[in-house]
Amino acid sequence: MEVLHINENEFQKEVMESSKPVLLDFYASWCGPCKMLAQVLEELAQEQDAFKIVKVDIDQNRALTKQWDISTVPSVFMIKDGEIKDSAVGFLPKAVLRQRMEAL
Repeated sequence: MEVLHINENEFQKEVMESSKPVLLDFYASWCGPCKMLAQVLEELAQEQDAFKIVKVDIDQNRALTKQWDISTVPSVFMIKDGEIKDSAVGFLPKAVLRQRMEAL
């Protein structure tokens, strides 16, 4: 499965109404830790299909960034059935992300 890059118009359908749990990453193209996390998310997307992995660029989706009160990137959320089940700020190693995904 591929990492899905979405915008504000797709957010409700792809994240909140998803039949699969979602790993949501708010990121910025200029952010070093975001780039490191992007590699980890690409690997996770290839290794599993239980989760949908979705990325939102904070600079291109300002209303969504404000709505979710994102002040630090990367900001990661685990969403299941339209509810936030887990969240973290900053880079997380693949093993930690996988563990948190499996705990959902």
